[in-house]
Amino acid sequence: MRPILTRRHFIASAAIALAAPTVLRATQEDWVLPPEYEPLTLSLQDAYVPGMILVDPDSFSLYFTLESNLAMRFVVGVGRGNLYEAGQFTVGAKKEWPSWTPTQDMIARNPDHYAQYADGMPGGPDNPLGARALYLFDEARGDTFLRIHGTPEPWTIASAVSNGCVRLVNEHIEMLYDMVQLGAPVVLYTKTTES
Repeated sequence: MRPILTRRHFIASAAIALAAPTVLRATQEDWVLPPEYEPLTLSLQDAYVPGMILVDPDSFSLYFTLESNLAMRFVVGVGRGNLYEAGQFTVGAKKEWPSWTPTQDMIARNPDHYAQYADGMPGGPDNPLGARALYLFDEARGDTFLRIHGTPEPWTIASAVSNGCVRLVNEHIEMLYDMVQLGAPVVLYTKTTES
């Protein structure tokens, strides 16, 4: 089922805070988290049930809804091209330092990179899922293999580079992980721009 809500329902009053961050390309050695990527609490135009996750892929923003029409905004990376999947999901599982196994589709798309991990990779600082992962489920498929997770490559935040998942810097996924409850509703809004 596609989301009934549209982005205009959660546009915050602070327009500057919602502007898409400037994408900075860097390497692991010289990357520093820009101040505008820090989590930010802001007001929503409409009321949402506290504890929801709303992802706007066009502005690379994840909103965690709070009481009193407030939300915490995190800057995220999203799936590239048609690998991003919009929809309504629930958090079906949560894992700290999760193990990772590429999907068969990932291996088929890039066997030189992913085939070596076909049997999985244990959790740890180099694991693509980072420090924490929220596993997205839906009624039809159960585990969708979509994740909201950390990353060992924080410089990829605010870009569309993943294989479909939503990624945060590890410090931010740790913060979000502690706030999100199992069963929390998640809305991944449709992309309206090509990235």
